[in-house]
Amino acid sequence: MPSSNTLPILYSFRRCPYAMRGRMGLFASGIPVELREIVLRDKPAHMLEISPKGTVPVLLLPDGTVIEESLDIMLWALKQNDPQDWLSPEEETLDDMLALIGELDGSFKHHLDRYKYSSRYENADEVVHRSMAMVALASLQARLELSPHLFGSRPSLADIALFPFVRQFANTDRDWFDTNAPIALRKWLVGHETSELFMSIFCKWPVWQEGDPVTLFPAPRHL
Repeated sequence: MPSSNTLPILYSFRRCPYAMRGRMGLFASGIPVELREIVLRDKPAHMLEISPKGTVPVLLLPDGTVIEESLDIMLWALKQNDPQDWLSPEEETLDDMLALIGELDGSFKHHLDRYKYSSRYENADEVVHRSMAMVALASLQARLELSPHLFGSRPSLADIALFPFVRQFANTDRDWFDTNAPIALRKWLVGHETSELFMSIFCKWPVWQEGDPVTLFPAPRHL
């Protein structure tokens, strides 16, 4: 086992879609990290010291570099090792994938937040924002009517980066989503939700405390 001072340290929260992104990128790359599972109401002092914005995921590299954005963690890991070719889609380019992710991270996420957490936003109408979120998902649906995944017949970076947020949207009212969302979008989401990848990165870990033994991620059997 690598010593803890040679491993990157990943601060994560199991249910956060952004943290899911980071863990999936690391899992696919096979790069081992020390996983530190947190609870958002009691963030570790060390995490806040290296990343004062206080959001997950946060990846601290052995050389002191801090990567604070989920997509940047994915790209860092996959540019070192990308055995499933997530950065090389069957159709179009990495730049096209990044553009789609950026589009959804903006418009869709805006409406998702106001649908799921309407009480946190003044005058937010959850039904209106649910409808607008579905409008924002139209670009995904259009692609999925042509192929099983967003950029061809196999998953790529865009699928992996976006499905945790579609899952969050769907699970806000799963009965409504399963009744009203287009079939291709529902099929795509269920395929990712039931994948070995998602099952592997959605395990339950104990909350990290200073002095705990190192939790390796991916677990050794996956390396």
